[in-house]
Amino acid sequence: MAAPAPSRSTAEATLARQFAALKALAATPGRAAAFARFAASGLPTRRIEAWHYTDLRAAMTDAAPLAPAPDGAAIEAARALLAAHDKIGVARLVTVNGRFAPELGDAPPDGAAVAGREARATEARDAMASLVEAMSPDSLTVEIAAGAEIAGPIEIVHLAVGEGAFSLYSWTEIALGAGARATVVETFLGATPAVQRHAATTVRLARGGWLKHVAAIGDEAELHLESQLIDLEAEAELNAFGFVSGGALNRRQIFARLAGADAKIALGGLALIEGTRRADTTLEVVHVAPRGFSREFYRAIVADEAVGVFQGKIMVAPGAQKTDGAMKSQAVLLSPQAQMNAKPELEIFADDVICGHGATVASIDPEMIFYLQSRGIPKEEAEAMLLDAFGAEAIAKVDDDALAEGLRARLAAWLAGRNLRTEANA
Repeated sequence: MAAPAPSRSTAEATLARQFAALKALAATPGRAAAFARFAASGLPTRRIEAWHYTDLRAAMTDAAPLAPAPDGAAIEAARALLAAHDKIGVARLVTVNGRFAPELGDAPPDGAAVAGREARATEARDAMASLVEAMSPDSLTVEIAAGAEIAGPIEIVHLAVGEGAFSLYSWTEIALGAGARATVVETFLGATPAVQRHAATTVRLARGGWLKHVAAIGDEAELHLESQLIDLEAEAELNAFGFVSGGALNRRQIFARLAGADAKIALGGLALIEGTRRADTTLEVVHVAPRGFSREFYRAIVADEAVGVFQGKIMVAPGAQKTDGAMKSQAVLLSPQAQMNAKPELEIFADDVICGHGATVASIDPEMIFYLQSRGIPKEEAEAMLLDAFGAEAIAKVDDDALAEGLRARLAAWLAGRNLRTEANA
């Protein structure tokens, strides 16, 4: 006797109605297949191992209404948001509520092509990546020609514009041709506490491609669910960093596949979590070919009653000999109520590899605080100095002075804001 099908949650039923109402999208075979993959499993729960610490089905009680296409007023509101944000790099590209808005950005630099178009099908196994593939109104695609070297960062600003509760879906594609070199910064701005953001970025590097990628999330979305789908060919190299300092429930999930021999990937991040926020970083790095090299280094500062999550898995397939993989997660807890859940994993099916992982969770060493206080530094300032050093070491993995300086400024602002809130509550 077949087991009964699980009932839909309120949010899942709303999502099904929303997708059906998007008649042009629902009629597209690739999008229909993507939504079918999502519907087959529904919103993830703790029963799914990769979501053990973040029960999305319980947290997402309903799906907010879909954000409409931006009108003139929304474009002007977006322009005002951009004016308050310093431009990064040689070109700025902008999306508004998941839609490419070329009138708000720059022309791409030589060697790069930019377009808003139908997203390429990915057949992603993850339910939430499949949902974004189905629901995103279009795709912002950035292609770097083979052999091209972009002189400075390309900034992609994802703006959430509107009042009240709404949800938005954005799909970004970054593709580098053989031997191309580029830096891309994705910044998420404007979301208020009623906004549900679903974002996905695909990264494809052809042979010998080199990409530095930074994502910064600092606004106040109710949900920030972000997926990165990465594929590296032979001798390709990716250095990616995620900076998280906002959002009530923030989950960044990374699925990386080192498909070619001698591919290299370095993943890192810093999460600053306070109040009752939850920040979840979950990643899977799959070595398919020989001599792959991977490093993962993540840090978190967790205050008040906030919850941090790090789940990392390195998988080495049969035949991926000479793989070199290492993973580390470190967290500082600033209150007895703060939580950090860390679960690094290795799955190795080759016998000539070097792989390891480690995780630490601790509070600030009181002897360090005492040492600084004994030299006339107030306790709050001493704590901020130590936390700044802790965070700065993670940011240094970006290996770009200009980008690192901007991230360190965000860290300093968060620490200063936390000190002000602590003093106000004293």
